[in-house]
Amino acid sequence: MSVSQPLIHDRPSHAERTALSDARMVDAAVGLICSKGATKTTLKEVGEIAGYSRGLASQRFGSKDKLFTFIVRSVGELWLEDLRRAVLENIGIEAIEKALDAHYAFIVRDAPAIRAFYILWFKSIGPDEELKKVVANIHDRRRKDVEKWLRKAIFAGEISKEVDCKSAAQNFCAAIIGVVYQWLANPADKEQIKALHETLKLQTILSLRRNSVGSMT
Repeated sequence: MSVSQPLIHDRPSHAERTALSDARMVDAAVGLICSKGATKTTLKEVGEIAGYSRGLASQRFGSKDKLFTFIVRSVGELWLEDLRRAVLENIGIEAIEKALDAHYAFIVRDAPAIRAFYILWFKSIGPDEELKKVVANIHDRRRKDVEKWLRKAIFAGEISKEVDCKSAAQNFCAAIIGVVYQWLANPADKEQIKALHETLKLQTILSLRRNSVGSMT
């Protein structure tokens, strides 16, 4: 075996180098979005802060909106993975409780990336169709997850069949976005954010139980 073989073997592949540069540029973009806002973030700065040429971010992503879409999709997938691990096979009220606990832990565990994710989430209200599509897809998957938990709970007899699963899921997901807005406005107050998650948990449980009791009277 020649001495050059270990060096060749240890050299990162093109895919590994690409993944590393992507990760560094995403980290740079997250920092800029959190400190300057999405509008003032530029691809030039992203490349420079990541330690690469000014044009690499533009070459890799094509446009700022495509970079933003990449960030939202990447962080969104991390959240959905966390959610699946937290909820497991639980349904109904238990699934709601575990999902809210997981969401609180998620936003306070990795605040810069999650803060950037939700800044871009609210930015999707604007004209960027690609970003809007990605955010809408994540939101739809969240809503369908909640709806599925409720339908399974109805089938198991845990909550009443009178519960409107689709409306309940829509209201729940909308309420979470309201909590997120409070967090973006005051990220340092973790006690308030925890209390808002707990309040939403209690309100959702009471609503589901009230509907269930009402259907049996």
